[in-house]
Amino acid sequence: MAQYRPGASVLDLVPSAELPAWKVWISHVLAFAVAVLFLTAGVWKIANPYQWSTMLEQLQVWHAVSLPFTLGLSIVETVAGAMILVPRFRRWGAWLVVALLVIFMIYVGWNYSTLVGKDCSCFPWVKRTVGPGFFIGDAAMLAMAGLAGWWAQPSSGLRNALVILGSVAVFAGVMFGVATVQQTGARAPQSVIADGQPFALGEGRVLVYFYDPMCMHCDQAARAMSKYAWKSDVRIIVAPTKDQQFAAAFLRDTGLRAATTLEHEKLRAVFEFQDPPYGVALQDGRQVASLRTFNAGEPLGELRKLGWIE
Repeated sequence: MAQYRPGASVLDLVPSAELPAWKVWISHVLAFAVAVLFLTAGVWKIANPYQWSTMLEQLQVWHAVSLPFTLGLSIVETVAGAMILVPRFRRWGAWLVVALLVIFMIYVGWNYSTLVGKDCSCFPWVKRTVGPGFFIGDAAMLAMAGLAGWWAQPSSGLRNALVILGSVAVFAGVMFGVATVQQTGARAPQSVIADGQPFALGEGRVLVYFYDPMCMHCDQAARAMSKYAWKSDVRIIVAPTKDQQFAAAFLRDTGLRAATTLEHEKLRAVFEFQDPPYGVALQDGRQVASLRTFNAGEPLGELRKLGWIE
């Protein structure tokens, strides 16, 4: 019988030495599966913090904290995935995974009526939307992590675990710096075809707005921008990323005065992003700002800082 020691958890009362070999192997298999999911999810967010902060805002995360929350979440997910993979840290990693899943399920459940149908693809290769299937999937991952931790040896080596945390945090900081630098300075193509005519991107101030005509968030953002008091020398060009046959109707319905280009792939080759809405502010052909947030007073605030709004 395992002896209780101060500071031990319930899980620590089940040492792996007393477990059958098949349970130990199942722990390894489940831990590997969970680790793959959480490591890829964490590293994916670390590599694309700005895109992920926008996605979190669409899941009702407050704009002011969406970016730091993305960074923190990416670090915790990566650490959880790394720790559950290592038998010595498996139970600690399992606790982190279980805690993340429980918190996320509670959050989505609390805001279910608002979030239902929204994209919640937190893991690469796993495309999901908020609905009954979301809870089934997360419950399955929770069970996998729980069993992997339960059928594992008690964790030890806190100092080494903190080294993992510090290393991931440093990596996340470096990648965030790289991502920040990449947000500005990109050179746009000299021109694109808009409404059947060449549209110069290398001259003056140009706002490029990428959107999906069937996206309600894109529609609301365009309606808001149509009411901005734009400076007279600012030109707007919109680029539908799909369903381009609805481009004219989109501008008519939203009231946004802009030219339309169908060459979105040419522009996306330079200005990379995950999903619309997304905007790029150009000054003489050079990117001076990326516009990812289209709610809570944005991008109005960012455009005012640039001096593009009266």
